[in-house]
Amino acid sequence: MPQGPLTGFGPGKVILLGEHAVVYGYPALAGPLSRGVTARAFPSKGCALSIPPAVRGQRRQLLAKAFERAAKATGRPLVRIEVDSDLPLSMGLGSSAALAVACSRVLLTAAGKGASPEQVAKVAGEMEREFHGTPSGVDHTTSAQGHLIHFQRRGKSSVVRGVKCPRPLKVLVALVGERGSTKLTVAALRARRDRWPARYLRLFDQIGSLAADGVRACERGDLEALGDAMNVNHGLLSALQLSSEGLDAMVHRLRRLGALGAKLTGAGGDGGAVLGLFLEPEPAVARLSREGVRCFVSQVAGPREL
Repeated sequence: MPQGPLTGFGPGKVILLGEHAVVYGYPALAGPLSRGVTARAFPSKGCALSIPPAVRGQRRQLLAKAFERAAKATGRPLVRIEVDSDLPLSMGLGSSAALAVACSRVLLTAAGKGASPEQVAKVAGEMEREFHGTPSGVDHTTSAQGHLIHFQRRGKSSVVRGVKCPRPLKVLVALVGERGSTKLTVAALRARRDRWPARYLRLFDQIGSLAADGVRACERGDLEALGDAMNVNHGLLSALQLSSEGLDAMVHRLRRLGALGAKLTGAGGDGGAVLGLFLEPEPAVARLSREGVRCFVSQVAGPREL
């Protein structure tokens, strides 16, 4: 192991198009955030994770079990890992996946096994299964890839393709209230789908089509078309009863501030994160911040401006 700690970063993620339908095999368009989790590995007599004191009770036990899965998958390298996050937790931005990717990346590197995006995603998937049971895979795959992707689940595997955009793709992420239980939100949607399958599958078909439209718009650099697809996607998520008064209000607020498109991102419910696509998001962030709204800007694709 080289001098100094090994460092690995796991970015958070946003889904521009396709959440909820992705678990039923439809495609999603997702990209990484500039914020995430940093893991640092120090030489040690054993393989261990220093769990932050703020993580308590059942969450502490769950994190220890998840890390044990990753340690076993990487041969238990002799390192102690510390983690630090600047990503909002439990807001639908892939915080657990970012943690899993950061830890998996440094464990693989410390073990000398290589740390390609595919290897990192495989180990991170073990941690995510401990966290969530049967995750769609889009969160930790996006984090491990570190760039905009077209993702589609196929049974127990997935098809992943990188998506390039010739223009800077900047998003504003605004946080609204407190998000409820993802499991309850997903379970309620599944119950409605089981009761009225034809109706709900038509909606999932439309969401999947929008994700494909979004990929083509990105590759053309047509941000206006991408924004329109995001607006329509939010309408469909509202029809699926996944939005709320607070989320809808922020969506409309971002559009009034100049967003080309805005929608919830993540599980939805009573609160969570709202995503706005802007050509120049900085003025909107400044205004919202002055009003006490928690928000930040991230570029998820395209050439970086000097």
